[in-house]
Amino acid sequence: MSEQSLKDKTIKGTAWSAIDNVTQMGVSFLVSIVLARLLSPDDYGLLGIINIFTVVCNAIINGGFSTALIRRKNVSDDDYNTAFIVNLGLSIVLYALVFMASPLIADFFGREELVDLTRVSSFTMIIGALAIVQQTRLTKRIDFKTQTKITLSSSIVSGIVGIAMAFLGFGVWALVAQMLTVQVLKTIQLWGYNHWVPSLRFNKKSFHELFGFGWKMMVSGILDSLWTQLYQVVVGKYYNAATLGQYTRAKHFSQMLSSNLSNVIQRVTYPVLSEIQDDKERMIAAYRRVIKIMMFLTFALMFALGAVSEPLLYCLIGEKWHEAATYLPLICFVGSFYPLHAINLNMLMVQGRSDLFLKLEIIKKIIGLAPLFIGAFVGIFPMLYTSIFTSTICYFLNSHYPGKLLGYTSWMQLKDISKSFSITFTMAVIVYMIKFIPISYWIILPIQIVVGLGVFILLCRIIRIEEYKEMLNMIKPMLNKIKK
Repeated sequence: MSEQSLKDKTIKGTAWSAIDNVTQMGVSFLVSIVLARLLSPDDYGLLGIINIFTVVCNAIINGGFSTALIRRKNVSDDDYNTAFIVNLGLSIVLYALVFMASPLIADFFGREELVDLTRVSSFTMIIGALAIVQQTRLTKRIDFKTQTKITLSSSIVSGIVGIAMAFLGFGVWALVAQMLTVQVLKTIQLWGYNHWVPSLRFNKKSFHELFGFGWKMMVSGILDSLWTQLYQVVVGKYYNAATLGQYTRAKHFSQMLSSNLSNVIQRVTYPVLSEIQDDKERMIAAYRRVIKIMMFLTFALMFALGAVSEPLLYCLIGEKWHEAATYLPLICFVGSFYPLHAINLNMLMVQGRSDLFLKLEIIKKIIGLAPLFIGAFVGIFPMLYTSIFTSTICYFLNSHYPGKLLGYTSWMQLKDISKSFSITFTMAVIVYMIKFIPISYWIILPIQIVVGLGVFILLCRIIRIEEYKEMLNMIKPMLNKIKK
């Protein structure tokens, strides 16, 4: 692929992937505001408990096959069929296990209603498994425009269903219905747009080739999911469902930015960089450019969110979520580095080093046990502060091997993003201090937004940071690509 063709493909893919994530985030944001006012922290806590099991099971169901398919340059129909059969088979087995284990789950958390909630909500695993290969085919073609259409329509309809049920007094079942609806609609549309029907033909050779790379990614995904969900286990078990609801709301607001930015990076850069994996010079240049621009954007958004957390959550979802607002700044600080982790791990996948990927995940999860123990025996805030320390260690681990393989070290990366960090952190501190003015949060929030934006633009122009100019220059071609 030519340089210009790759650039065009990347810009268009990034634009549509960003739109996909932004629209999904926007709809989710609006729906969550309404639902948070209608439902209680306890309702969200119950959903958080359910997600502990569905998230881990989904990591197993994927099996690393989608990652292996995207990286593979020449994919046969047998490869797609084999992946489809494995995904579906695993989903059925895991659903049966969760179905039978639901009484034990309810006993562990001391909530009898979890039996039915777990059994119904876990059915999304089977529905989602039907869509994995279909979505992989679109991602491999870097067709995020179609995925955006699917995501937007599914999110809107499921949001309406969830809000309607919440108004009618269904409580936590409104959240379950929303989750089921979005998955069903996504799966139906993915099948409709793809025009690909599996033949249910299992190929041993394809399985061994895909699984040879994918099993390490699967184990890595399981470890990552377990580690993430263990935080919710600790909060839900050692505290209560209401506190877990507060914690998951704070995580939700943070992840709307950090996870969506990470998803844009992974979805676009992985297939694009896989195409130039044999051209080391081009790949390093692209790798460095992605890090500088994405971290400039990530720091700005995440630090700003953390700085306005208390006035924002008070105005949007009410005073009952004050505890979540106090957790959010710390969660945002940790989350601001997630895209940087994602970029470095992407480079390992592009290089085909799933062995190093797995090795890193094991080491990081052992390190990640420290905040969990502190959360269980000391408190949630000490757990969050410890997470900042462990996240820093994990960054150096994640960037070590890509730096060794490509010559772009951890310290070179930190030097590249140091200006972005300094500008956005300074802006965040100034904005955060405004909340102490003894006036209504309804007045403080717009003041924070105006001051933050003004300080940010002023600092960018004074320091003349190149990422700021490049972001402005990127907007026009991205919009032009969308129109075509």
